[in-house]
Amino acid sequence: MANDKPRFKPYDRPAGGWGSARATAKVLMEQSVIAKGSRALLAMNQPGGFKCPSCAFPDPECRKTLEFCENGAKALAFEATKFRVTRDFFARHTVAELREQSDYWLEMQGRLTEPMRYDAATDHYVPCDWDDAFALIGEHLRGLDSPDQAEFYTSGRTSNEAAFLYAIFVREFGTNNFPDCSNMCHEPTSRGLPPAIGIGKGTVIMEDFAHARAIFVIGQNPGTNSPRMMTKLVEARKRGVPIVMVNPMPERALISFTEPQDVVQMATLGATAIASDFVHVRIGGDLALLKGIMKVMFEREAAGESVIDRDFIRTHTVGMEAVRDEVMALSWADIVAVSGVSEAQIRHVADIYIRSDATMICYGMGLTQHQQGARLLQQVAGLLLLKGNFGKPGAGISPIRGHSNVQGDRTVGIDEQPAPAYLDRVRDVFGFDPPREHGHHTVAALAAMEAGTAKVFIGLGGNFVRAVPDTERAYRAMGKLALTVAISTKLNRGHLIHGKDALILPVIARSEIIRTRAGEQFVTIEDSMANVTASRGVLEPASPHLLSEIEIVCRMARATLPDSHVPWERYSDEYGPIRDKIAEIYPEIYADFSERIKAPEGFHLDIPPRRLVWKTPNGKANFLLFPGLAVDAAVADPAMLRLATVRSHDQFNTTIYSDDDRYRGIYGTRMVLLMNAEDRAERGLENGAEIFAETIADDGIHRRVEGLTVVDYPMARGSVAGYYPELNPLLPLDHYDEISGTPAAKSIPIRVGAM
Repeated sequence: MANDKPRFKPYDRPAGGWGSARATAKVLMEQSVIAKGSRALLAMNQPGGFKCPSCAFPDPECRKTLEFCENGAKALAFEATKFRVTRDFFARHTVAELREQSDYWLEMQGRLTEPMRYDAATDHYVPCDWDDAFALIGEHLRGLDSPDQAEFYTSGRTSNEAAFLYAIFVREFGTNNFPDCSNMCHEPTSRGLPPAIGIGKGTVIMEDFAHARAIFVIGQNPGTNSPRMMTKLVEARKRGVPIVMVNPMPERALISFTEPQDVVQMATLGATAIASDFVHVRIGGDLALLKGIMKVMFEREAAGESVIDRDFIRTHTVGMEAVRDEVMALSWADIVAVSGVSEAQIRHVADIYIRSDATMICYGMGLTQHQQGARLLQQVAGLLLLKGNFGKPGAGISPIRGHSNVQGDRTVGIDEQPAPAYLDRVRDVFGFDPPREHGHHTVAALAAMEAGTAKVFIGLGGNFVRAVPDTERAYRAMGKLALTVAISTKLNRGHLIHGKDALILPVIARSEIIRTRAGEQFVTIEDSMANVTASRGVLEPASPHLLSEIEIVCRMARATLPDSHVPWERYSDEYGPIRDKIAEIYPEIYADFSERIKAPEGFHLDIPPRRLVWKTPNGKANFLLFPGLAVDAAVADPAMLRLATVRSHDQFNTTIYSDDDRYRGIYGTRMVLLMNAEDRAERGLENGAEIFAETIADDGIHRRVEGLTVVDYPMARGSVAGYYPELNPLLPLDHYDEISGTPAAKSIPIRVGAM
């Protein structure tokens, strides 16, 4: 449980190890699922079992008996919890009372057990029959003046089959409004990489870790957000592979890590030093660092060294000369000033990159969540192209996506900007003409709600209102809706910020068995390296009144589209035919889906750049020009600090497991601001002082969060960090990447002061 009094104590032990083992045991006890949870953990990420409901990092090719991490165990424990949210719970609490509770308290109440409908007269949720719930959804959707007045959100936990059918249902209804959790994290990957390399995904597979000669980890914290990746980094480091960590703040797992599955290391209290080099970049300084590395390469090439891969560039690429000219014109003084990294260190890490004949660059939201995030990723691709780091073992670009199957949802149709070829195949396979106009991403959906042009919001998983920017505006916008529908496993803030009509529809969880009239079913998941595997739950559902995601989608479609020729009732019962339709829509990558998925290890979707095939308009990989060094708009305020919102170690997305952050030494609170001690002293603040933070913006809206505690932390100068979603009120709705629409949550201009 959360501590009563906040404590701050630096954590100097290795990440992982006995700390992770104790945390895993503790969470199983807290949720009263020691026997049940332990049994389920043995089936998680194993052939014939279910996929972890937490991160999207792949399962290893050589499986261990215990193939899970601390945060995966937490996700499972909170899903398998013995605690239940029943009709009696809702009878005891008004919605107004529940709004006063913390996100952690809401999460701790347990699993939802039956469909509920909001009763405005009493301010309570009351039981609702499933048939009545679907009838209400159909009535609202059919009553709209336009299908574009509805917003259809998707969480990354949604299976391929459910997401595919959701996309078909919504397009038959008549809109491409698909605000999606990907819009808030890796949309710059999906939109930025295709012009450069022809695909909006990574090009790395698990085997590449064994062949890499250098690994760069930029803007990512794998020890918390994708802990199973640490095994691969440990193995690489033990082989002597340099691992370059680039981040505004040191992350404990990339400094020292103990594998909980390594019996010898655990017994001897040993650890592996992970990062060979730590590049302490300023927030927003990554572009300057990348261009600094390029500048070193071009300088050495001009001096007569053979540094870049001329044959690869000549055969496979276009545009290198323009990038070279722009980079060479940049001054070292500007590169150092913007990046916050010395010229000597930039030259050192450039030498690591140059000497490696196979380099992987892994990145997270530290790169994507900027106002020029998509263009920044194009420069990452450009750096890799200079050394021919595509199409060979151990090399490539690797976006480390967060939520399990967030990538798969996009692959099978959750896309507000669908490709014409996809729409043509939907027309041919399903017999209706889908809409061609682009729909709403997350920011556009919120703007439509705020303007009153959106009337219905349906959330297939997730906690939308807590994840999005500009919290107070988002709350007011959601309150204007005629209907909100939350398809969920657990109680969250999204159920309490609702429309005039509101439904909570409880769903079978990833770890639970799905039974239909046709027998037991399984679903499929695509991980962040494009591996598709089957997922079969092993636990009994938390309540007999739960439905699967797929049945809920099918019954919404039947209630909304009574004249549809799509066999929704069949798809509710049999999931194999859904996979057959996925194969028809995507024959290039999903051919023979139903047969290939029978393999215990699943199969890998084709990634053309691995074959040195570039699905760009000119058939080449493109160096794309991005002049200058700024990835965020300049702010003329000498007191300005750049805020990055981050997750704690006891958190997954908006799900709060406790108020502790072990690796950062913070216990019992989430209302903190991590700050460089010199920045703090310049502002006349004491370590531990209570402060406010307010956004620097010119839109006339005053955004302020009070009651934050300053904590001295080794942040880069000018950079601060605080927790998401508590600091989302500081993130303006229009502060986003211009190409992808992704909120720039890693670079919010703020000022701070004493309370």
